[in-house]
Amino acid sequence: MTLQARLDAFKADFEAGKPPYNVPPAVIETMHRATAELIASGAAARALKAGDEAPAFTLNDPDGKPVASADLLARGPLVVSFYRGAWCPYCNMELQALQAALPEFEKLGAGLVAISPQTAVNSRKSIRQNGLGFPILSDPHNDVAAAFGLRFALPEYLVELYKNLKNDLPAFNGDPSWTLPMPGRFVIGQDGTILYAEVNPDYTRRPDPEDMLPALRRAAEIAA
Repeated sequence: MTLQARLDAFKADFEAGKPPYNVPPAVIETMHRATAELIASGAAARALKAGDEAPAFTLNDPDGKPVASADLLARGPLVVSFYRGAWCPYCNMELQALQAALPEFEKLGAGLVAISPQTAVNSRKSIRQNGLGFPILSDPHNDVAAAFGLRFALPEYLVELYKNLKNDLPAFNGDPSWTLPMPGRFVIGQDGTILYAEVNPDYTRRPDPEDMLPALRRAAEIAA
């Protein structure tokens, strides 16, 4: 089953209010409204694309160790996945799919990191619960996400919904701003050029990891 098929199956059960979700229709309508408005804003079209230069970054891993993109790229091409947080089931399914694809990435000499605004303790939870063999880096205030064109502020009505659902993003992220990244996936060549970019303002839509393999093969050929 593809990643998107798994996400679609989960979404169907979630939005139907099937146990254990039991989500009221009004909540689903509010989420749909926020997604539609983000799509209409054109924010995704302003994100970095293939051919652009990737911003350099240094972020901490869950143990507080700084990880620099320059050091990662010195070893090979890099897959970077931006995601919302361990509280998002769609993100967790994506992380699991990336983990399953990690051996293929490594065969092509590529590394993989995920970036989230969440605090280190929540990144450790993500790694543990999803059985990950790659690092999750914490992006305070979504500053690196903003450099890639992914950061957006939640509308007030969605902030209120999250508060009612006890989804306290300021506590989860250690940041009072109520911002998130649009889910984004990038392949960066060793020269810092983005070879593949996929950004979707609809958080329920994610590309399959295999979609990045042609770009990784090109990167491997360039490095050879």
